[in-house]
Amino acid sequence: MILRNLPPVQKGRVLYTAVYRTYYSTAVCTLSWDWTLVRLAVKDSVNMAALRSLLSVGKNAVPVLLRREFHGTTPATLKVTVRDALNRALDEELERDEKVLLLGEEVAQFDGVYKVSRGLWKKYGDKRVVDTPISEAGLRPICEFMSFNFSMQAADHIINSGAKTYYMSGGMLPIPIVFRGINGASDGVAAQHSQCYAAWYGHCPGLKVVSPWSSEDARGLLKAAVRDENPVIVLENEMLYGVGFELSEEAQSKDFVVPFGKAKIEKQGSHITLVSHSLMVGKCLEAAAVLAKEGIECEVINLRSIRPLDIATIEQSVIKTNHLVTVEGGWPMFGVGAEISAQIMEGPVFNHLDSPVYRVTGADLPVPYAKNLEECSLPQMKDITFVVKKSLGIKL
Repeated sequence: MILRNLPPVQKGRVLYTAVYRTYYSTAVCTLSWDWTLVRLAVKDSVNMAALRSLLSVGKNAVPVLLRREFHGTTPATLKVTVRDALNRALDEELERDEKVLLLGEEVAQFDGVYKVSRGLWKKYGDKRVVDTPISEAGLRPICEFMSFNFSMQAADHIINSGAKTYYMSGGMLPIPIVFRGINGASDGVAAQHSQCYAAWYGHCPGLKVVSPWSSEDARGLLKAAVRDENPVIVLENEMLYGVGFELSEEAQSKDFVVPFGKAKIEKQGSHITLVSHSLMVGKCLEAAAVLAKEGIECEVINLRSIRPLDIATIEQSVIKTNHLVTVEGGWPMFGVGAEISAQIMEGPVFNHLDSPVYRVTGADLPVPYAKNLEECSLPQMKDITFVVKKSLGIKL
């Protein structure tokens, strides 16, 4: 509404200056070309009357307003989308180590298909952000897959070369490369673009596999992956890119990393343990909120790391709750949940279980394209609540 009378060129200049300065001085909002987002982004930090005054005067008033209104103390917590958390992590790691480079399909001039690499090509140039799959010895490439479904074309190089060279060379040839991109089902992309590769790559010794849910996960795990001497698979979910999460002051540090093999308890509970990763963590939290109204307290564990797997955190939770349900978007056969079930039943906490370990997974078939069938083929909140009650012996 307040921008209606401004000419298009002036609108663009005001938007770029105000939001760009805000992003790098107070970290209040991120670069956006959507005027609605700009209004929402500035409403908590800038008096709207001052903004109207700025726009009526023109672009020359921008530096004055920024000095008076935008420079403040960085808040202890900050809501950041997963996309922006990944972007900032890439930016900081590229800045920290000149050997780090980013390569993949359209990651440079196009800013990445999902805009995760937004602005990096302009900042670091052709030698650091490359629109080709070529990597050179001695460097630390980050390779983006538009979809991990396309990684099947590179499976021989990832598994037979990448995962094994460090071992076969007796530790003389580290393979510090990151493969990242979208994984799992999205929305209406059908069978060939909806597969979850957590179990596929988690099966392979020599690879490290992580699957972030929140912005903290995405930022910390990606930075840890870039610094690791092994090939690391970073499985992101397209549905989470635009979701905002609170980012603590600690997580905003340039030195912040999430260690591999360390799960996070997202919600404490005493009746049953829910273990999941990526998009399904949110589904578990939704189910836990609904079940809490019925007096059922669920402990929700976010795996974050698939390989190595933090079985110890799961075991400690099972000792407390005596019940375990795993939730994942992938297929049931030989999946992440199946591995967790096996390790729990082979390990020292088996006798603490009051019921079998139950799994909630995607249906054992290619994901359908039709929306109603797609929904039936993927875990929903109601599926989780149903299995929780089954595990607890509650009459359905």
